[in-house]
Amino acid sequence: MSEQSRRPRRPAKPYRRPQKDPVRILAFEALRAVDERDAYANLVLPPLLRKAREKEGPEKFDGRDAALATELVYGTLRRQGTYDAIIAECVDRPLREVDPPVLDVLSLGVHQLLGTRIPSHAAVSASVELARVVLGDGRAKFVNAVLRKVAQDDLDGWIAKVAPPYDQDPEDHLAVVHSHPRWVVSALWDSLGGGRAGIEELLAADNERPEVTLVARPGRATTEELLGEEAAMPGRWSPYAVRLTEGGEPGAIAAVQEGRAGVQDEGSQLVALALAGVPVEGPDAKWLDGCAGPGGKAALLAALAAERGAVLLASEKQPHRAGLVEKALHGNPGPYQVIAADGTRPPWRAGTFDRVLMDVPCTGLGALRRRPEARWRRRPEDLDNFGPLQRALLRTAIDSVRVGGVVGYATCSPHLAETRAVVQDVLKQRPETQLVDARPFLPGVPELGEGPDVQLWPHVHGTDAMYLALIRRTG
Repeated sequence: MSEQSRRPRRPAKPYRRPQKDPVRILAFEALRAVDERDAYANLVLPPLLRKAREKEGPEKFDGRDAALATELVYGTLRRQGTYDAIIAECVDRPLREVDPPVLDVLSLGVHQLLGTRIPSHAAVSASVELARVVLGDGRAKFVNAVLRKVAQDDLDGWIAKVAPPYDQDPEDHLAVVHSHPRWVVSALWDSLGGGRAGIEELLAADNERPEVTLVARPGRATTEELLGEEAAMPGRWSPYAVRLTEGGEPGAIAAVQEGRAGVQDEGSQLVALALAGVPVEGPDAKWLDGCAGPGGKAALLAALAAERGAVLLASEKQPHRAGLVEKALHGNPGPYQVIAADGTRPPWRAGTFDRVLMDVPCTGLGALRRRPEARWRRRPEDLDNFGPLQRALLRTAIDSVRVGGVVGYATCSPHLAETRAVVQDVLKQRPETQLVDARPFLPGVPELGEGPDVQLWPHVHGTDAMYLALIRRTG
């Protein structure tokens, strides 16, 4: 009998069914939707959470579960670039060769290890259990091995290993440290005008969870009513804004349910208020929102117009988005009209309107706090597609306003190619226009630059990075 055969055999480990963790499974499902369907987390997550709350039994969510799932999804997306660089140091193959579902589980695990207060052993074990449920035992072993390597250091230690020194490559250093594509870092830096402190503050602000901001639509709701909600505080700049400082669930607020109030970033409110505040020569009865979807600015403009006896025409090219505008304006205290129309081929006559807002489609680089995944989807070449459309829409806006009327050109991007370059190019060809200094029409808002246009910033104003130029037609 051989020596090997004389050794007692170890009893086989009994198979243990993987333990389902509803919070982490939901977070994984949200990340897969973002990756597979190019969905946005802010659209995918709410219905998933709603469904989880409606379940009975152990999979039913409470408030803490929902908060953790939300943090896991958004935290992972915001830090994706940093986490990818760390994971790349811990695997034996290029990241592109790691299956996307495996990478999602790894990223969720890394965020728990390096971006939350979850103890390391709990973060690893929970991630391995998730891998067993959604990937199988074989891949769970790979996840376990990688995360154990990651757990050997903290976030600062890993960044020191994977980020190039600032002195050698400032843009790449900031890209890794603050989890933005290098080209976005470069573009934002150009828009800010240089200096390390400002760009570091902006990139850090992009990775912070933004407050939920509500708008009390004039004639329908008041800020006093909304301030009665838990953890509600007045807005910083807009007289119609209320901030929910601890996140909050806006859908549970009666005024929001009834459409009398809505969720709207304060920067977006300021754009509408500035356009409404500019004096116009002559009548002030016909207003236009030429790119009205999904309807936040249109609802505020329509309410302001109603107070003055004016009528808003809200135009949106995409029919389904026009439906969202109609929903947002339903119940407005004055008359309005919503149409589905292409703003570059407008169905209305030239010179019809006294005020025109054109909040043009853009890269969305000003709203990366709310849509962190957008930073990874956008490419520099996207600017080539948006540029001609933005110029065409601004030309339509100028054509649509009467002599003495005013146009607001707005975009939720601080990229110079989408802001000043567009305005300057179009106005060079339109001698019958002049820029209006927008700063006086944002009263109380500090650090608005030299004008006449205005750029808001997350790290300065606590808003999305909205841009606004006001243009008067003079002939």
